[in-house]
Amino acid sequence: MFDRIKNVTIYLEKKGKSMSDLKVAVVTGAGSGIGRAVSHALAAAGYEVLLAGRRADALEETRSLGGAHSARLHPVVTDVSDEASVKALFAEVTKRFGRLDVLFNNAGRGGPPVPIEDLPVDIWKDIVNINLTGMFLCAQAAIRIMRDQKPQGGRIINNGSISAHAPRPFSIGYTSTKHAVTGLTKSISLDTRHYNIACTQIDIGNAATPMTERMTKGVPQPDGTTRVEPRMDVNHVAQMVAQIVSYPLETNVQFVTIMATTMPFVGRG
Repeated sequence: MFDRIKNVTIYLEKKGKSMSDLKVAVVTGAGSGIGRAVSHALAAAGYEVLLAGRRADALEETRSLGGAHSARLHPVVTDVSDEASVKALFAEVTKRFGRLDVLFNNAGRGGPPVPIEDLPVDIWKDIVNINLTGMFLCAQAAIRIMRDQKPQGGRIINNGSISAHAPRPFSIGYTSTKHAVTGLTKSISLDTRHYNIACTQIDIGNAATPMTERMTKGVPQPDGTTRVEPRMDVNHVAQMVAQIVSYPLETNVQFVTIMATTMPFVGRG
């Protein structure tokens, strides 16, 4: 314990800061898209950010693109669907900094746009393992740190997606897990509030990332047509997350939706 505190103190002194200035965040799925944008926003807000993702090269790119704040970005290769890998990630949080203030539970994957009866079970299981079990494992590990640290508490933000409310055609795996994230969010909020932990679900619609690039060419609609859908700047999502974490823990944003204004959503039309 003494050596860890000493190492963190030395690290902060090099930056002209003290332990009272230390703010630590973990971002999963940090190698691209929303995770990358949020990582940069949190680093700009003064957080030491552990970048979690499966690809070392993508995490390093996120770090290198951090500009003046790149020294606050710390890549840690992690597979959120693997319990041992998640434990190693949060052990690294404790080893390096001794506390955790924010978890952005963002890692996720979609599936092929096929009819329900044609979706391979192994793909279904992988979607569930990453989008739901992975989010649970990261939340569980974060809660343990936040419960035991002094001062106690922290903030967990789960990426729910607007698919937590309305499905796209042929998206049963993604839609089912995102609906389940809502239950996860509510349970975390209920069961950990006495630890001074606040839990938020952010539901994001059509942020401009590589994952949504296909929308610029047209995606299937519920009426059987294919339509180009508008997207919004992913940095607006990052600004929203930065705003949420700026509140004191006595205040929580339970659910928030941020989306491209004219995209199909309500009634998917």
